Amino acid sequence: MDKRYEKRKAVQPPEALPEGMIEGRNAVTEALRSGRTIDKLYIASGDTDKALARLAAQAKDAGAVVVQVDRRKLNDMSPTGAHQGVIASVAAHEYASIDDLFALAEQRGEAPLLVVCDELSDPHNLGAILRTAECAGAHGLIIPKRRSVGLTAVVSKTSAGAVEYLPVARVSNIAAALEELKQRGVWVYGTAADGATRLYEADLKGPCAIVIGNEGAGMGRLVRERCDVLVSIPMKGQISSLNASAAAAVLLYEAVRQRS
Repeated sequence: MDKRYEKRKAVQPPEALPEGMIEGRNAVTEALRSGRTIDKLYIASGDTDKALARLAAQAKDAGAVVVQVDRRKLNDMSPTGAHQGVIASVAAHEYASIDDLFALAEQRGEAPLLVVCDELSDPHNLGAILRTAECAGAHGLIIPKRRSVGLTAVVSKTSAGAVEYLPVARVSNIAAALEELKQRGVWVYGTAADGATRLYEADLKGPCAIVIGNEGAGMGRLVRERCDVLVSIPMKGQISSLNASAAAAVLLYEAVRQRS
């Protein structure tokens, strides 16, 4: 074998980062400077130099969640090994504001139909809900910044392109966001197995927000308390609950039926 070929073969470029991840101080700094939305910033615990602290502060100011992790975890996350103590998870799509969701409803001349996801952790669930909500003519989704999956590449792919058409607002506090929706005339319907109102008795024709709880624990206590109506989906089989994305689909298309 040609030795020159062997030499070229031995020197390979570093492996590319997974889609939706940025590593290294300069790369993260430039991403922030350009205005790119960062969901989470992972920083090696124990690294206390001023440059890294300044980077963390900038990320927080931009709305990112900053998480300190063991350096070994960063090593596992990094395919290049050159993370310099910082890796950022970036959004696959820009986030909207709650005002944007209302503006879309007004533009269409329709009563707002919103979906609120309370701490969903499975990107496939969020992507599926996005896809169904867009198909059902909803005006947007609301998700929390913390303890929730964001608009990752997996979410984008699972949504089958819906993320390009349906605005997603990311808020610091879901309970507070629900209060804002209520002040703006929106009725909040939470999904709960023990809900006193059966799905087909709920009035979803007016301005409404459908709250979908976490895959395991359901809605948090404060979120549940902010709901105007707790809705139960009829269950005829032996299994007591539906997958989060399936529950969202059932409620959304009941809203579609009523609004038709």
